[in-house]
Amino acid sequence: MAAASRDPAWPVRAAVRAFRRAHPEVADDVCVALSGGADSLALTAAAVAEFGAVTALVVDHGLQPGSRQTAEEAAAAARGLGAGAEVLAVVVTPSGDGPEAAARAARYAALDAARAGRPVLLAHTLDDQAETVLLGLGRGSGARSLRGMAAWDAPWGRPLLGVRAADTRAACAAAGLTWWEDPHNADPAYTRVRL
Repeated sequence: MAAASRDPAWPVRAAVRAFRRAHPEVADDVCVALSGGADSLALTAAAVAEFGAVTALVVDHGLQPGSRQTAEEAAAAARGLGAGAEVLAVVVTPSGDGPEAAARAARYAALDAARAGRPVLLAHTLDDQAETVLLGLGRGSGARSLRGMAAWDAPWGRPLLGVRAADTRAACAAAGLTWWEDPHNADPAYTRVRL
């Protein structure tokens, strides 16, 4: 165990293994929603090690120049890890809830259509969980926000809710994986970024 604890990939791998033990109803054939960022890339690597079959589903929202190439590079990285990969092009229809909500709705619809009955693992981390709770409280949703995201809400699994984003970056760096940094994650026009 001491050697494993010194491995930078261990926190991510241990979280996926613990998720698998806690949720035996999750099949051995899973999908991973892969953006190409460090969180989802580290999750993909850990899922390949812990599950029998993994398919990375890469959603191309088409919202940024070069998004198709970014999606193809993420798919290639997944294949290099031993996963299958599929790029899903979506059309984001603006809504009154803002661009983030519209992109999220399009993404979840595409993932649901492509998963073919398999569960989908999402790379939400402890940092994302804190952000979700704070955003919910800011919207006035009260105690309901304190619950945050569930680790398992079929068909969606979130094995990394106890893992920091710094750990996913360390896991990727140790494995020599290059991840994509979404420029929207640094844009103060988005509430979650300002938060």
